[in-house]
Amino acid sequence: MKYITLLCNAGMSTSLMVNKMRRIATEQNIEVEIHAMAEFAFQKYDKPTDVLLLGPQVRYKYDVLKEQFKSTGTPIAVIDSQAYASMDAEAVLKTALNMIKER
Repeated sequence: MKYITLLCNAGMSTSLMVNKMRRIATEQNIEVEIHAMAEFAFQKYDKPTDVLLLGPQVRYKYDVLKEQFKSTGTPIAVIDSQAYASMDAEAVLKTALNMIKER
């Protein structure tokens, strides 16, 4: 099982992306658990995360989170703005899975 977490300001816009990503993963028989939440809620999140993806609106948190999770080796990236705006869940899922594979 792979674990993907998406962060944004309130967890709402990424929820749409997560739903599409889950559907694509199911269609492609990919065992993955995907969650979306507000950035502040992630500080208390205690479930596994293999990759952390930031919505473009919280890209300013990238450096802080990268430093915070440096010791865990958890890959962190900002979701491509165009993929996010167009809700290209397949591209975002592919990016996340590649980041986990390269870990």
